[in-house]
Amino acid sequence: MHQFENSWLARALGRLVLSIFGWRVAGAVPKSKHTVIIAAPHTSNWDFIFLIAATSAIGVRINWLGKKSLFNHPLGFLMHGLGGIPVDRSQRNNMVDQICERFKSRVSLHLVVPPAGTRAKTDHWRSGFYHIARQAEVPVIFGFLDYSKKLAGISSTNHLSGIVKQDMDAIRSFYADKIGKFPALSSTVRLAEEIDRTTDGQTGSN
Repeated sequence: MHQFENSWLARALGRLVLSIFGWRVAGAVPKSKHTVIIAAPHTSNWDFIFLIAATSAIGVRINWLGKKSLFNHPLGFLMHGLGGIPVDRSQRNNMVDQICERFKSRVSLHLVVPPAGTRAKTDHWRSGFYHIARQAEVPVIFGFLDYSKKLAGISSTNHLSGIVKQDMDAIRSFYADKIGKFPALSSTVRLAEEIDRTTDGQTGSN
């Protein structure tokens, strides 16, 4: 069992949490040991709880990014235990490089990134997940929470082509019927790069 495979206890706890709240889970352990997992739609604090429960139930130990200060206190061990990875957010231009180095140094890493970046509605997603996956040369998984069906899970792996609109069209198609806890707060599934492409007519759509 490698270090990022969840134990039987974690799986059992994940299933228990979902069962208590009446949720079902879908998905399987990825064949790739390195992935970027999109977390969407993100409209509630409950999303983190249900996503951890769902991935634990499936058997995937996920990791997430947090600023270094969150880990520099007595409860820092708990942050690590929950899968937190400290990063230096003051070095924004080097953020993608920092994360790519993590992929290189770990036997297995399933990194969760909520591309909306906030629970409030925005007119586009942040492109960090896209650049990380492309630079680290790892596949992307679509993590989802559909509150309308009480279904949580992850998709199979998807390899980005580097053609932004083509890749985002596939992502938009997947999330089109996934409903967040507060639908009105769901962010538009497109990247800023798509909005800015006005010269070639390749603007993104909902």
